[in-house]
Amino acid sequence: MPGRGEREVDGDSGRLDERVLTTLQGLSGRLAFSGLRRYLGTHPESLSRALRRLEREGLIERSEGGYRALALGPKVDASSDRDVRTIARIELPLGGRARELVGRLTGRWFGSLRWVGLLERPAGELLAWARREGGGLVLLGVRDGALSVSVPSWQPDDDPSEAEEAAYELLFHAVEAMRAAPGATPPAPALVRAFALGPSFGGLAA
Repeated sequence: MPGRGEREVDGDSGRLDERVLTTLQGLSGRLAFSGLRRYLGTHPESLSRALRRLEREGLIERSEGGYRALALGPKVDASSDRDVRTIARIELPLGGRARELVGRLTGRWFGSLRWVGLLERPAGELLAWARREGGGLVLLGVRDGALSVSVPSWQPDDDPSEAEEAAYELLFHAVEAMRAAPGATPPAPALVRAFALGPSFGGLAA
């Protein structure tokens, strides 16, 4: 159990614990400490104590790549592909190695985008970045020979224009990472197809 001083410093520590657990359960993935702090907009020391309490209670674990909940909760359902809105995609060049590309992007910061973690989806993992302090995610996934950028549809009070701008910023950096890969065949500008899609991540298969 945490000491008296820890409770006093944290103030409403129970509420923060609940927010942390709900976030990890709902996003269903592995979130880095800095990404979780940025997404929640909380103080790092308070977050550190909350994570320790939740670990002691057996509700979360620290794994490679960040923190994850040990069981999904009923409060947030963000596990469906239908809950992300795909903004744009590009087709990967022939011979492109998807896992290598994901490895080059994982954990990196790009411009105003700050790394959050990996979200586990039915169709595969999505890489997540925060667009601003206290929320606003932009996501990247590789599927069926294409790379897509999207935003979660469950984000409240989201600014569509800001979301779209962040998505295309991420797309630009992903293309630059492909061009910089040793031995890679970068997508030629004439072959890069970035276009608006429907609200489902499943649109990648089209």
